[in-house]
Amino acid sequence: MTRPEGPAPLLVLDVVGLTPKLLAHMPHLAALAARGSSAPLDTVLPAVTCSVQATFLTGRTPAEHGIVGNGWYFRDLGEVLLWRQSHHLIEGERVWDAARRAHPGYTVANICWWYAMGADTDYTVTPRPVYYADGRKEPDCYTRPPALHDELTERLGTFPLFSYWGPGAGLASSRWIIDATRYVMASRDPHLTLAYLPHLDYDLQRHGPDDPRAARAAADLDTALAPLLRQARTQGRTVVALSEYGITPARRPVDINRALRRAGLLQVHTQHGMEYLDPAASRAFAVADHQIAHVYVRRPEDLDAARAALEDLPGLARLLDDAGRRAHHLDHPRSGELVAVAEPDAWFTYYYWLDDARAPDFARLVDIHRKPGYDPAELFLDPADPYVRVRAATALARKKAGLRYRMAVVPLDPSPVRGTHGRLPAGDDDAPLVLCSAPGALPGRMAATQVKQLLLDLAGVSGGTRRPAGAARA
Repeated sequence: MTRPEGPAPLLVLDVVGLTPKLLAHMPHLAALAARGSSAPLDTVLPAVTCSVQATFLTGRTPAEHGIVGNGWYFRDLGEVLLWRQSHHLIEGERVWDAARRAHPGYTVANICWWYAMGADTDYTVTPRPVYYADGRKEPDCYTRPPALHDELTERLGTFPLFSYWGPGAGLASSRWIIDATRYVMASRDPHLTLAYLPHLDYDLQRHGPDDPRAARAAADLDTALAPLLRQARTQGRTVVALSEYGITPARRPVDINRALRRAGLLQVHTQHGMEYLDPAASRAFAVADHQIAHVYVRRPEDLDAARAALEDLPGLARLLDDAGRRAHHLDHPRSGELVAVAEPDAWFTYYYWLDDARAPDFARLVDIHRKPGYDPAELFLDPADPYVRVRAATALARKKAGLRYRMAVVPLDPSPVRGTHGRLPAGDDDAPLVLCSAPGALPGRMAATQVKQLLLDLAGVSGGTRRPAGAARA
């Protein structure tokens, strides 16, 4: 396909969890950096997927674009909601808005970056299960234009949802995304192609970043990436590979909501013997998101009680108040009145029940939309259940037979988790980085807020607003 003269074509790879230590096991990406350029990348707080991706696209901090985590308490709804898909949740001009001002025909493909639904990209691919009326959930994806769905499914098979997250999460989902990216680049040839590759999230959280399986995961992803990198070179695309965060060792789960409940601040309601968080009735509760937790305090007079309940909690490093949130660019109305930051080897659970017999049924499922916080235990089959594989096989058989099923295999003990993220990194070895196939494109350390302008510069698009290098550093 021959493109008319215009902006230089780009491929932007979000290689989640990529750090200098892992790059040593990824010869294809390392060669790209050696031929081109590389730099440390100063991420934002919280260093989690949705917040950092929104910063890359807008050049703004969470205080400005409003994505204060992978989810938050929607005060107008009285609900905690994580992993929403509406692009309209992001505030601020996107990189393609700036490009289209200079080049009205500028085209964009989003292959699995978050907040894809409703974005004014030209081509969209994002995971989207089919939720049947009888309660079954089946793998699938959403695309725009709609015809792209059948094209991809015919060539690549159904999107492998159960290797995208959960106990079966693995390389198959990233390989499908890579192949979908190759197909869209070949058939549509967009100016800007964004691809999200989650593979390094899995074994690094399961086993820790220093486990040999982490290096193996990096090598496997690099091998899968090789055809895409070759295709980008053939098409004359500049390649940018970056990461949102580095994953660091985790040893201590911190039950922040249980501390608030024991202090009489968090309330639950009970149905069929199961306890459910009652946000509207609670004086204070936390939305746990890896190493960050937004603590929502209903009334100002309860702030002192919330602080008192948490300030001596083992594993909690600090509580950000109004001044702290401003200093860390988290002073947005969606943020909690307090923001808890874990110690380097700790992370926050969402658990709020005090007796596992009272846990809601979704706690033992992979259920990212009903849990009022992030649950990395979803990456495991319950090691304490000797029949867990039999249960999983039985549920899978019912699923294949078209019957309703419950895949209740997730442990309620979070101790197997060995990797986490969300804090600002202590040093560059554990920090994200940015690579570019263009020599000299990255003259030095970059802030996440500078990525938008970098992409505009690489595309040869004038416009956008440069920000000083320290603008996003916390």
